Amino acid sequence: MPAFADLGLSASTLQALQDVGYEQPSPIQEQAIPVLMEGRDMIGQAQTGSGKTAAFGLPMIEHVDPSENEVQGLVLTPT
Repeated sequence: MPAFADLGLSASTLQALQDVGYEQPSPIQEQAIPVLMEGRDMIGQAQTGSGKTAAFGLPMIEHVDPSENEVQGLVLTPT
């Protein structure tokens, strides 16, 4: 299993993950983060508590430009 450092995340994001105690990506994170870091769209499905929020949230944070005042990401979730 790869480390978060193998998934293309920035040094600041990797430090934040280390600070909160994340050690290794879950299977959904391992599969989703590289795809999303490439800027591609995807649909993922995994059990509750498997790390889906970080799987799509971390790449989104990496791509957001705070200086741009427009929608830069969209997350659809069923209720």
